[in-house]
Amino acid sequence: MITAEIMASAPLLLLLLVACMGWATTEGAKGFHENYAESWGGDRIKVLNGESEVLLSMDQTTGSGFGSKLKYGSGYFHMRIKLPAKNSSGVVTAFYLASGSDKHAELDFEFLGNLEGQPIILQTNVFANGKGNREQRVKLRFNPTADFHDYKILWNSHQIVFYVDETPIRVFANKQTKGVDYPSQPMQIIASVWNGDSWATDGGKAKVDWSSAPFNAYFQGFDVDGCVSTSSNDPRCSSSSLWWNSATYQQLSSSERSAYQKVKKEYVIYDYCNDVKRFPSPPPECPQ
Repeated sequence: MITAEIMASAPLLLLLLVACMGWATTEGAKGFHENYAESWGGDRIKVLNGESEVLLSMDQTTGSGFGSKLKYGSGYFHMRIKLPAKNSSGVVTAFYLASGSDKHAELDFEFLGNLEGQPIILQTNVFANGKGNREQRVKLRFNPTADFHDYKILWNSHQIVFYVDETPIRVFANKQTKGVDYPSQPMQIIASVWNGDSWATDGGKAKVDWSSAPFNAYFQGFDVDGCVSTSSNDPRCSSSSLWWNSATYQQLSSSERSAYQKVKKEYVIYDYCNDVKRFPSPPPECPQ
């Protein structure tokens, strides 16, 4: 992956100022229970290595998941993830933000498991004002089951960017002036492993191979860079005093644009904007 300048320009003084104002938690590495709690799955969730790592497991009975204790109105959210190995067809590992409100907002990383030896596909999606159906899929250039990689979501009032390591793989710009809904609901950070074999692999044809269970995914990185909020369009969360809202993060840098163009050309295998069967007329946020 091409290295971008995504963290290079955040001055220490600004980070300390933001933390003191109480809008963000940027104090460094945290143990799991500082910002997160177990959600479901019982003993299929294991907190390991002094709370620096969490194992989520799925067997024939159930999957598992955890979520942040607070909701956020903007931020730069990240998780280091190592995906289930072996034959993982039908197994979905997810890292996402979700509002859980009537006007649902959601930003998704969904890793679609596959038959052993076949590539694992990464799907992203964006929901705003209850509307989703904005799927894009990319093939990863590495084996995500072999080691940890960084998966990040930048969300501010200008753009949403999905990163794999330091490379942007998707950009959803704020085009509210063109009538495009844009996420404004406070969202919780969620991670889960669950059975998606009705659709996830080969359109649902490849089912979960339970002889390969349990399916184990590992997560690291539990500090949160986000604006804590409980209300929509919270003006505090758009403040330029928050580093992820500064001019540096309002658009991609030149090196990021170059890397992003390479991803779109070589690694994107599905883009809803190009699916004329589903959308005879391109959605307004798509290139016309």
